[in-house]
Amino acid sequence: MAVSPTRADLTGYIPASLADGARRVVETPDLEEKILVAHATARAWFGRGLSLRRRTGATPMPDQPGRPAAPVLLPPREMPRRAVGGTAGRVALLHSLAHIELNAVDLTWDMVGRFAHLQLPRSFFEDWVRVGLEEAKHFSLLRHRLAALDSFYGALPAHHGLWEAAESAGDDLAGRLAVIPLVLEARGLDISPPMIEKARAVGDEDTAAILEIIYRDEKRHVAFGAKWFRFLCDRERTDPEARFQDLVRRHFRGGLKPPFNDRARSEAGLTPGFYRPLVRLIG
Repeated sequence: MAVSPTRADLTGYIPASLADGARRVVETPDLEEKILVAHATARAWFGRGLSLRRRTGATPMPDQPGRPAAPVLLPPREMPRRAVGGTAGRVALLHSLAHIELNAVDLTWDMVGRFAHLQLPRSFFEDWVRVGLEEAKHFSLLRHRLAALDSFYGALPAHHGLWEAAESAGDDLAGRLAVIPLVLEARGLDISPPMIEKARAVGDEDTAAILEIIYRDEKRHVAFGAKWFRFLCDRERTDPEARFQDLVRRHFRGGLKPPFNDRARSEAGLTPGFYRPLVRLIG
């Protein structure tokens, strides 16, 4: 029997299944609860204490993630220009990254719960539960850094574009893998090294250290995406590069823009043949 979690005692939370725990992570608007439920669910899953889904079925994943009252969510085109330079610029950047990582928490756990009914190896879910924990770690690190700079997550507006980008793929697992790890997370491999250099250039070693953790973990997330995308393509007997390009054209509106960190992408299994043709076709 599932124990209903409260913020006072989430260490005792045991979901009815991995899918139920994933749904709870995504649907709760309470940020502390979201992170604690993610950890409790992962602990039970890796401890072999959870089934993948209830035998009688599971409640569907929510259409939208739970969110607190702040930040205010605006359409991407209505976002104010980010401050440049000084503490204000640093806070704006960290707030933007924290919002990206919160979306990554929800997108990853949504993928775990949404596809729990498919016939997939257990290792698929082990990989993505691990990713979900690491995204939660990233969000927590960025929140603490904002607090050290006398700010907080929710102090600035944010946009809903990342969830909408993945939402376009609906219940297509290959589409979700193409958009989430192989487009959105791969973009992090491109932009993280310059951000780390800039943080170091202004003497902000604390921020640089956090960005290095995120960069290291994101490379593994892209590698998991490439591995499981290839797995699906092998099972469907389709060419991975052609399939990826078709899915990105259909589900990702933003276009793929250089410069690319080809080395980091290739180390993660995402070779240029996947994405460089899309610059010409989309960009």
